[in-house]
Amino acid sequence: MKKDVIIACDFPSKKEVMDFLNLFGKEKPYVKIGMELFYAEGPDIVKQIKKKGHKIFLDLKLHDIPNTVERAMRSLSLLDVDMVNLHTLGTVKMMQAALKGLTREDGTRPLLIGVTMLTSINNQELHEELMISGTMDEVVMNYSTLALKAGIDGVVCSPLEAAKVKAACGKSFITVTPGIRFKDSKKDDQSRITTPFEASTIGCDYIVVGRPITQAQDPVAAYARCLYEFVEGKES
Repeated sequence: MKKDVIIACDFPSKKEVMDFLNLFGKEKPYVKIGMELFYAEGPDIVKQIKKKGHKIFLDLKLHDIPNTVERAMRSLSLLDVDMVNLHTLGTVKMMQAALKGLTREDGTRPLLIGVTMLTSINNQELHEELMISGTMDEVVMNYSTLALKAGIDGVVCSPLEAAKVKAACGKSFITVTPGIRFKDSKKDDQSRITTPFEASTIGCDYIVVGRPITQAQDPVAAYARCLYEFVEGKES
């Protein structure tokens, strides 16, 4: 599987995201559209970015009863995105329903990825606030094996857990990893992080990078640095 860098386009408006993407000229990076932009602009923003030639990871993290998720995925399948996600916490039955809804009549569908545990959550919050007694590794591995059982394509996990997920679920099981920062970047609100180069060495298939690129003085150069470290596997 070819590695790739996905830029998290967490902008509040169409103008801001389009101005950002226009910086790249003919280059068409893989982008993530999350809740902020999707809720502000609706499905049309997905269609317009797709029309520009970008691959799209639609990051809406569906989590509801199986019937509702199945119907929602059926609607999302019409947007021609390349990847969508849901929360693995919703159970195997919910993930299977999502897969059914996402599959079009011709048998094609986007990649379906399950969120294990958000990278902003640390062990103390896991135990004290979420009342989950297992370790972070145990929780992520359990949710990953449930995703595998449900038949979806992979999981979102921190880069710290990617190698273990691969070992348990197989090399073809996709790992999508946020929580990526350059050595000289701010940590922001992420708890479980690595650099793009470190992510390259531990089995990540895709890395999702937001502020280190979108808020850089030169976003195009920051993106190129990410590709160099992650895809080329070379430390900058």
